[in-house]
Amino acid sequence: MKTESSTLAFSAFMALLIGCAGIAATLASNSQAILLDGLFNLIYFGIALVTIKVSKLASRPDSESYPFGYSYFESLVNLCKGLLILGVSIFALVDAIAALLTGGRDIAAGVAVLYALFATFACSLTAWAMHRSQRHVSSPLIAADKLNWIVNSIISASVLSAFCLVMLFERLGWLTVLPYVDAVLVIAVVVLCLGVPVRMASQALKELLNKTPEEAMAEPVRQAVANALADTAAQEVRVRMVRPGRLLYVMVHVVLSENASLSVIEQDALRANVDDEVRRCYSPVVCDVVFTADTRWAAPTCGLLVKKHSC
Repeated sequence: MKTESSTLAFSAFMALLIGCAGIAATLASNSQAILLDGLFNLIYFGIALVTIKVSKLASRPDSESYPFGYSYFESLVNLCKGLLILGVSIFALVDAIAALLTGGRDIAAGVAVLYALFATFACSLTAWAMHRSQRHVSSPLIAADKLNWIVNSIISASVLSAFCLVMLFERLGWLTVLPYVDAVLVIAVVVLCLGVPVRMASQALKELLNKTPEEAMAEPVRQAVANALADTAAQEVRVRMVRPGRLLYVMVHVVLSENASLSVIEQDALRANVDDEVRRCYSPVVCDVVFTADTRWAAPTCGLLVKKHSC
């Protein structure tokens, strides 16, 4: 799969397939761990359909209705993914604790093992497909999907291991512990994987709030801008940047000395130079370079400090 849309469509199909298999296996095995896995995938299938639509929007240019483009939709989708995964996980955790306190639950281990084998293989295959597609497509949507399938693979492998233990305990005659295995498994999986949706939602929320990207990305961009403007008679250069989804937006204010004089052609040449240097660090990117001789236009919160005039 060498396109974003085909990769996301494959992810959606696999989520639906595993989700339906999980619900069917739950009815046969009475396992809440399998129910958690099935619900997780069915919810993710719904989000995947929205993700496919957003991936098409993100490649469009800006419009009258969305003058800064559609990249923020990517962050919004990733935020929803993180919050939904977190919600399902917390629901499963509460249910498992309640089951422990009420004597556990009996499960049909044979059916559960068959489902866990299928789910582990399917999730691992999908995670591998997401990883392979990243060689051809750079997309935060695919990156988030890959992370989801890695977590899903871990959950399914944990479920498989636990149900194999159930079958072993049955052979050994340790019948008193059997009702608690499913609930303990759910609690362990949720606790171990809870950080993944939290990090996913946190990163997406920071993007939606226009927080500067992590320093590992921001510092090379600042250095690229400095290199591009090295021969310019600038008193000050302010670089601001945000990254909604896959798009990096860079705003550069260049404060020139009072006696400096740059023609429009010279300014455009410097803008092109800045754009070229930044693209060596990151792409896709939008660079706006503003030249001024008044520090007021480059100062932080300058729009809030300017005296208001009546219309």
